[in-house]
Amino acid sequence: MSFDPGSELDPSQIQDRRGGVSGRTVALGGGGLGIVGLILGLVLTLSGGGGGAGIDVLNQLNGLNGQQVGESGSSGTVASECRTGADAQRKQDCRIVGYVNSIQAYWSKALRGYTVAPTVFFSGQTETGCGTASSEVGPFYCPPDQNVYIDLGFFQELRTRFGARGGPFAQAYVLAHEYGHHVQDLLGTLKPGGGGQGAQSQSVRTELQADCYAGVWAAHAVDTGFLTQVSQADIASALDAAAAVGDDRIQESIQGSSNPETWTHGSSEERQRWFTTGYQTGDANKCDTFSGSL
Repeated sequence: MSFDPGSELDPSQIQDRRGGVSGRTVALGGGGLGIVGLILGLVLTLSGGGGGAGIDVLNQLNGLNGQQVGESGSSGTVASECRTGADAQRKQDCRIVGYVNSIQAYWSKALRGYTVAPTVFFSGQTETGCGTASSEVGPFYCPPDQNVYIDLGFFQELRTRFGARGGPFAQAYVLAHEYGHHVQDLLGTLKPGGGGQGAQSQSVRTELQADCYAGVWAAHAVDTGFLTQVSQADIASALDAAAAVGDDRIQESIQGSSNPETWTHGSSEERQRWFTTGYQTGDANKCDTFSGSL
């Protein structure tokens, strides 16, 4: 993965709230959809409810604990330091700006009526259109305010807690997945809060389509002018990340077994397969996860 050093970044697509109020709040209402949002319901179920025990297990799973993680920043840091593809090549914050710019540049051309959605960097917790959210929920898209939210420390968690190899394009996959939810929102196919659970549930189908849309962007990433290449090693990193956040993988790591009746995001194999479908075809019309069996 390489950025065109002469490409111009648009940091206005990022809102940097890092360094603000932090805390332990984990509440998230309003239908936020995240790449690993299932860990909240899963952990509370395993602990027998929504009380303190659930929070204890969640803290063991996710080590953010309300602390600022990732690179420090303020509202002006991204705007002042992330100007070109050369900046994206050397600094994580700017790389995320570049990915967000590329993803939205693609969908702006591919989808009539596409509206640019900001990505919000935060640490600890932040207020959203979906309620108060903390780092523990992982990256997510909030339909009411049409923002993507992320604590950049999640990328470290992806490696240390979820067992992914990491790498820049694993980060790109996470962001492209969340913007896949924005595309669904604009198309009217997003129905947060009513997807239920189970291997064939609406929730799983929604998440797998977002994975497929992420693959579609990856197929066209170079065409957006921000990236000069996407290598097979990059795609392997994305697929590895997709496998790491499969329902079965996470459940097995926590409780030693997997229960498809409680799935909300899809298995590791399904997440990889639908990302691959999007990448190999480059066609969003091939991302119909709502018809037939998965």
